Amino acid sequence: MEKSEFYNVVGKLIVPLFTGAYMAGEIESSSRDMEVALGKSNSILLKPTKLDDYRIILKRGQAFKSFEVNLIRSIIEALNEISDLNIKDKMYVSKLQSMALERALIETITDTGRDTILGLINGLGKWASRTYEGQMVSLGILVNLGAVSDSSNPVNYYEILNSDFFALFTDAKNSFIEFDRNGTLLGYVTLKNPKQVATVSPHVYERVARVCNDKRVGICLTEQGDILVFYSRQLMFAKRNGNWCVYSHDEIIRLLQNNVSSAAKQIRRSIYNTALDCSFAYKGACLAYIDKDKSIEALAHIDAADIISEQYFDMKKQKELEEAGKLYNLGNAKDIIDRFSLSYEEFLDKYKYSKTMAVRRIVAGKKIFELDRKLVEEMTSIDGATIVDYEGTIIAVGAIVKIEAGSQGGGRLAAAKTLAKYGVAIKVSQDGIMQGFTLDKKSGSVKQIFYVG
Repeated sequence: MEKSEFYNVVGKLIVPLFTGAYMAGEIESSSRDMEVALGKSNSILLKPTKLDDYRIILKRGQAFKSFEVNLIRSIIEALNEISDLNIKDKMYVSKLQSMALERALIETITDTGRDTILGLINGLGKWASRTYEGQMVSLGILVNLGAVSDSSNPVNYYEILNSDFFALFTDAKNSFIEFDRNGTLLGYVTLKNPKQVATVSPHVYERVARVCNDKRVGICLTEQGDILVFYSRQLMFAKRNGNWCVYSHDEIIRLLQNNVSSAAKQIRRSIYNTALDCSFAYKGACLAYIDKDKSIEALAHIDAADIISEQYFDMKKQKELEEAGKLYNLGNAKDIIDRFSLSYEEFLDKYKYSKTMAVRRIVAGKKIFELDRKLVEEMTSIDGATIVDYEGTIIAVGAIVKIEAGSQGGGRLAAAKTLAKYGVAIKVSQDGIMQGFTLDKKSGSVKQIFYVG
């Protein structure tokens, strides 16, 4: 594979798979070096073949894991085989590369039942572009890697997957059709009360994540046409907007760093879970996690009417009164002083801020990680930003953020970039893409720290 071609496929197919990864130049290499190997400082080194005299450096914030090294190695091997064919049709090459990527993804979790899983993904991909009685369908399939059917009259997945009746049996959340590792139909499975175990998954798919241990793979087609793959009790991969991505959950949670609170791990996980839930509910959202020493500065962008915490209202009140005192001779200073002469409850009642009063009553003083995930998802979907402090206290819900002059992009993106200067902010688009931002302390500008979906 030529160097320019290799750089292209690494940037196009490999980098997008890994949250926070980027190409950080290259180093010299000899024939003794492996095509894919772990490097220094959370990096991985890769080249097309052992004979190449260079290796691209791929870096991210967290060390690459062994399964990710194996995944990249499998992808490069498959891409080399495609390159050796010297095919001139670029669209055909792109299709072959996509198929090679899918094969490599599945091979990282299991060799058992690999062809069955790939065949099912291909079949669900066809359903993603068709309808049943005018409606998009959602389909759920389980592959039992430890089972082999002993049926005397077997039914294989490829005999029924494309049939219209198949669209009626499952909803990809509670009901599934199960096949053995060879693709033979085992039966129908309802996930009513699966065993309570720790999972990393959108909460709407938590039941399937629970049953997908190391012996089961779950494959779900959503009504939006996305394909999700579950294994080891977590969402492993998803094909969204035509592209595969690897869900590096631990890496994203690590990137939401704020180490000053004893509850930081719970808060980061809760914020990430909320972003994941909104992403797969196809709801736009903006979440901000504010650093301990940045709370007062962040309040400058939040209207008092959106604050649901009395503690933070008092902080906002003090700041506003101080500013008004400096500008007492200006016309609006008296209005500000009159507005903030009230207590928090009097303020909400006088100005009839019903949304804030309702949300405040619903949250009932609980931290974000103490609330039901579905509730947090619904609150975060309210137009505006959900803002959380370093201890998990919810400062505001549905806050219309005062963005800085010159901000670019849509409202949620501009709000996320504004709030990112005071901690970490996540913007979730309605098509499921999650973007994380924080302040680059060296340059003083906001930088993107992850992009998933």
